[in-house]
Amino acid sequence: MLDEGAVADGSLYERVAALGKGVEARLIGRHPLVEKLLVGLITGGHLLVEGAPGLAKTRAVKVLAGGLDSSFSRIQCTPDLMPSDLTGTSVFRPDTGIFEFVEGPVFHGLVLVDEINRAPPKVQSALLEAMGEGQVTVAGKTYPLPDPFMVVATQNPIEHEGTFPLPEAQLDRFMLHVVVTPPGPEDERAILDLVEQETVTGPVAPLNALPTAQVRQARAAAAAVHVSDALKEYIVRLVTATRGGDRAPELAALIEHPVSPRGSLALASGARALAWLRGRDYATPEDVRDLAADALAHRLILTWRAAADGETPRGVVGRLLERVEAL
Repeated sequence: MLDEGAVADGSLYERVAALGKGVEARLIGRHPLVEKLLVGLITGGHLLVEGAPGLAKTRAVKVLAGGLDSSFSRIQCTPDLMPSDLTGTSVFRPDTGIFEFVEGPVFHGLVLVDEINRAPPKVQSALLEAMGEGQVTVAGKTYPLPDPFMVVATQNPIEHEGTFPLPEAQLDRFMLHVVVTPPGPEDERAILDLVEQETVTGPVAPLNALPTAQVRQARAAAAAVHVSDALKEYIVRLVTATRGGDRAPELAALIEHPVSPRGSLALASGARALAWLRGRDYATPEDVRDLAADALAHRLILTWRAAADGETPRGVVGRLLERVEAL
């Protein structure tokens, strides 16, 4: 049930909530992923979704795209991909005698970059400007991307041949890095039933598309969610604890490169969006904790000794959450 005054327009909240429920109904056991996709959608943030093959990463994004009244494109990354394959290129028109810019697949409202770690560094770098500034520069001319614009990239963590690890600057552009785990026995059985049903009766009915104007309205509503000074202080203490100090010195010693200020910004905006999706007009420490691993872990680099000892960025963030308490 919504808190009183939780959203400015109840029908807007209901439309976004219906979108989330519709996406979840077409997946199995993927509530956390769907919730974070919606967080990205209503904050304008980009998501990196990581998981082994067959865990419905691509399906989740395609189902979400089916519920949005905006354009969608899928870029299948391969080692021979060129930057112009994403951004577009200038083509000479003999009939007019001039060069005309032909837009690439990045000029869509929702862009799925599948297996991004198979794209060479030049292609990964071509996404930096698009993700960071919402524009593309080709041949010295800048072209704006659609608004809203969102990139969801996927990567497979178990294959390394023919892959190019994402550089830190690229990782930092992603608001959230979501790790998808295999389903449990009950969910696996439900997946079998769902696929069997779709095979016999065909795909389920399409979702009612959420208009682009309402996506913008949802972004404005989420941005208006209250974050108290105490909660801001909690976010800052979490992030700065990765840089040393007396809050968790033994954990900071495991970190070679700490979280940048983008981590604080991602946590604050993400907490606002998550609170709005949960029907509140104020964010809580729980909202921050639910997003902390996804917002911070990919922004820190452990020392080689910590990595050799079996430490992981997500494990370090989890221990920070235990040490740094909300006020």
